[in-house]
Amino acid sequence: MSMVLSGSGVPSASGLDDETKNALRAIGRAHPNATDELMEAARSAFAGQLDGSNTARWRAERHRALAEREERSKRSE
Repeated sequence: MSMVLSGSGVPSASGLDDETKNALRAIGRAHPNATDELMEAARSAFAGQLDGSNTARWRAERHRALAEREERSKRSE
């Protein structure tokens, strides 16, 4: 977070997930006027990466989208 707060971007090989990188990029776009809300969103996204909830949410959404696609495919047969 210190890098984006100082005006640098998010390193491409950071090992961060998309949700965390997007939250940090939002801070970078707001530089030098990053709000407390943007900071909290980045902290929350990073915590989600650490505890696995970002991945769990991504997998659930992917599963939902695939199930929806399969259902549409069955109806069109």
